[in-house]
Amino acid sequence: MYNGRRRVVVTGMGAVTPLGDSIDEYWSSLVAGKSGIVPMTLADPTEYPCKVAGEIPDFDPGKYMNPREARRMARFSQTAVAAAALAVEDSGINLSAEDEERMGVVMGNGNGGFPTTEDNARTLVKRGGMRVSPFFIPMILPNMAAANVSRLYGLKGYTSTVITACAAGTQGIGEAAEAIRRGVADVVLGGGCEAGICQLGLGGFNVIKALSRSDVPPERASRPFDANRDGFVPAEGAAIFVLESLEHALDRGADILAEVAGYGVSSDAFHAVQPDEDGAGAARAMRWAIEDAGMKPADIDYINAHGTSTPKNDMVETLAIKKVFGEGAYSVPISSTKSMIGHALGGAGALEAIACIKSIQDGVIHPTINYETPDPDCDLDYVPNKARQAQVNTALSNSFGFGGQNACVVFKAFTDE
Repeated sequence: MYNGRRRVVVTGMGAVTPLGDSIDEYWSSLVAGKSGIVPMTLADPTEYPCKVAGEIPDFDPGKYMNPREARRMARFSQTAVAAAALAVEDSGINLSAEDEERMGVVMGNGNGGFPTTEDNARTLVKRGGMRVSPFFIPMILPNMAAANVSRLYGLKGYTSTVITACAAGTQGIGEAAEAIRRGVADVVLGGGCEAGICQLGLGGFNVIKALSRSDVPPERASRPFDANRDGFVPAEGAAIFVLESLEHALDRGADILAEVAGYGVSSDAFHAVQPDEDGAGAARAMRWAIEDAGMKPADIDYINAHGTSTPKNDMVETLAIKKVFGEGAYSVPISSTKSMIGHALGGAGALEAIACIKSIQDGVIHPTINYETPDPDCDLDYVPNKARQAQVNTALSNSFGFGGQNACVVFKAFTDE
């Protein structure tokens, strides 16, 4: 127990990412500074300035579920089920031997079945409403990722969906941990997913100038904190974690990967799409997550930044880190996973949480690639271009979404104290 609350640990991880569908492949690519951003194929980008994306290579949902089930799911649900299958396998948990009412799912998601919505809208216009797929509604609803994982794995306990834009994946982990902390579940699959690359989404993000327009090789398009950054690169992916109460994990002899130590959520209450210009909202979420962990800013060994590669976000996040860490901001290493996989929106925070946990396990911090031209407004240690050996006992993961939705999670190395 910590402060009268149950301790929550991570016992399994699974992910499907632009850098592969195994944790080892994903992590080794991040450490090597390898980019998963490629010329866009999931949508025709001809009429748009952004023509690159972080796409899951050769994704075959039939590897993870019955093909008939897969055909009745939108791609975002397929990625969630795939990540869940991998996480359950990684954890070694025998779900059939567990109390199904004490197991649940919390998934973060931003858009639901955006490409499926686009496809059916085209059908409506061309052929009429009675030609829309009978599976259209249950395919597109954002809660269907959690619902499908729950249904296929028989998880009948606490289940929820977090829809807080780019903060959703991190909040999915945090809310899953909270369910265990307050005693309503012993095991929760928590994480985030997104698979929204389509012309409708491209149009929406391009017209507000959120996406990169650089005419550079795909692997160089995402440039967090660099002075020449010009927008984020759209991406897809999912990551899910098997979270358990410490007691439950110890009772079954689980291999504990890390502990979820702290969680903080805040709102900017400022603007629909722009971050609070003084970084106050992001700073609150970071500070509250650190306090929730019973720590001080000086206890944090590594920050996985939101780091989108948009001009204002990276500047504001830098300012927020300075607000929380003071002069210590200049000595804590920071890196952006999005420099290599792009921005997976509701799935981003969960994909980045893997990097935090692997940094703790392996003592390595992956780089922020494409950091070439320093920006005077972004003057911290972003671990530029090359991985770094470092002892990481605690890691802070930041996620900040449209609408001023902020979520942060603190992970720490597990000890039995």
